[in-house]
Amino acid sequence: MRVLITGGAGFLGSHLCDRFLAEGHSVIAIDSLLTGDMHNIAHLTGNPDFSFIKYDVTNYIHVDEPLDAILHFASPASPIDYLKYPIQTLKVGALGTHNALGLARVKNAKFMLASTSEIYGDPLEHPQRETYAGNVDSIGPRGVYDEAKRFAEALTMAYHRTHGLDTRIVRIFNTYGPRMRLDDGRVVPNFVGQALRGEALTIYGDGMQTRSFQYVDDLIEGLYRLLHADFHEPVNIGNTDEKTMIEFADIVNELTGNQAGLVYMPGERIKGDPQTRQPDITRAHEILGWSPQVPLPDGLARTIAYFRESIHATGQGD
Repeated sequence: MRVLITGGAGFLGSHLCDRFLAEGHSVIAIDSLLTGDMHNIAHLTGNPDFSFIKYDVTNYIHVDEPLDAILHFASPASPIDYLKYPIQTLKVGALGTHNALGLARVKNAKFMLASTSEIYGDPLEHPQRETYAGNVDSIGPRGVYDEAKRFAEALTMAYHRTHGLDTRIVRIFNTYGPRMRLDDGRVVPNFVGQALRGEALTIYGDGMQTRSFQYVDDLIEGLYRLLHADFHEPVNIGNTDEKTMIEFADIVNELTGNQAGLVYMPGERIKGDPQTRQPDITRAHEILGWSPQVPLPDGLARTIAYFRESIHATGQGD
């Protein structure tokens, strides 16, 4: 196949590039580099099956070559990014998705939308099934990301129903691994960065908020299977191993050997931050035969090694 990946220089997009190239496909990566990083795909330079285009997909997208699949992964994806770039986040969810769908229609290509567990908001259902409509504050500070993805899902289904486009929607739950940015504001790089610098890990609120973390390799396997499955409604891809922030912080400290412990900021819980997050992955298991394989300690050990090298290379540990 010839595959186009928007957001191809990002955390997830770059891992997708690796997977499709490893499977023998050719890949075109598009990225505006607003939050993506060329270092994530530097190792692909010179690969005859890979090409990169610096481009903002909120503008009309034209590609000369035929395409078999388009995976739309362009978007700021961490709170620090979409709070810094709220309008760009909304635009890439709306205009970017529209342009990518239009290109898929012209090329008669499969289309995959990267959606998110954030469309469930601060959920009143636990665990979250794909049939749950969510509890989203549309005008809260996180609403720019949540609503951008909800609109993108609606637009994707409209193209499927109206034009018969062969679409997929994946709702991605908290994913971690190499190529995350240390400063991206998500809990894994926050905790690991603090631990490797010998600092106390910061717990916002009471620390009883929960997340269910999946290693990036598990996610990429699920995405690859979903693209090749004949299913058009949303599919949760995530790990059901739910941890409180306190439990997770203790694991990070143990794996890094950090003795600084935890520091609590009880009045600092971020507005709109979900209290719980755990996927129901029945649909992924039944349709894709997929379930996560990488235990949290193993995935974290690989991620810690990556961040340790990053801190050493940039001198951030000095």
